[in-house]
Amino acid sequence: MNLLLAASGVVLLVLGWKLFWLFVGVLGFAAGLQAAQLVFGPQPFWVLWAAGLVCGIIGAILALFFQKLAIGIGGFVAGSIIALHLTLMMGYDPGALVALIGGVVGVVALYLLFDWALIILSSVAGATFIIEALGRHSPYASVLSAVLVAAGIIFQARLLIVSRKGDH
Repeated sequence: MNLLLAASGVVLLVLGWKLFWLFVGVLGFAAGLQAAQLVFGPQPFWVLWAAGLVCGIIGAILALFFQKLAIGIGGFVAGSIIALHLTLMMGYDPGALVALIGGVVGVVALYLLFDWALIILSSVAGATFIIEALGRHSPYASVLSAVLVAAGIIFQARLLIVSRKGDH
């Protein structure tokens, strides 16, 4: 599980902006896993994975065919995950309100500044997945997270700039 989480994080760090459908699919998978645990309680591993897979596939399909809807859903899920993770890293017990506020901020950011918000959100989400896979209780988790976010933003920003130069 940790290997998949880390690999997903790396993909989001590097290609989150370029492959929007994958960004939404990976976040859908993560949200499905978490939701299944909350809704169904302790279940066999395959049940949780099946729920995550279904949510991930639905997210990827929405991103491919209904981009505006997927932007809203992806922004909300990413914003919620990031808000919850940051709250936990600060040592607070997050509640539903934190997830809701983070989700709303994620939606607004993606609609207003799609390319840059997607770069930032996918970099932060990717770094979050990697830190979760490594164990967020490491004394260097915050520093590593910041370095990963910065690296993801720089890498994806270069992709964006190169692609825009090719359009002109």
